[in-house]
Amino acid sequence: MNKAELIAKIAEDAGITKTQANASIDSFVQAVQKTLKKGDKVTLVGFGTFSVSKRKARNGRNPKTGETIKIKAKKVAKFKPGKELSEKI
Repeated sequence: MNKAELIAKIAEDAGITKTQANASIDSFVQAVQKTLKKGDKVTLVGFGTFSVSKRKARNGRNPKTGETIKIKAKKVAKFKPGKELSEKI
């Protein structure tokens, strides 16, 4: 399912316009991004938790040349599904 299909589904289920559904999804995504950027996590009971994880710097290998390269440390977004979501899948 892509964003357009999700917008159509939400609009149909909630009885709102696609424009309103799109605004809702955009607002949700922005709220999650801002919260994660602050280093906090977003928990939706029954669905899951969005959080930030830190990856350490490490050595990697260029697959084309076999040369060793250094990969910088960075923060990555992480999602852990909740119990209800896991059971329904």
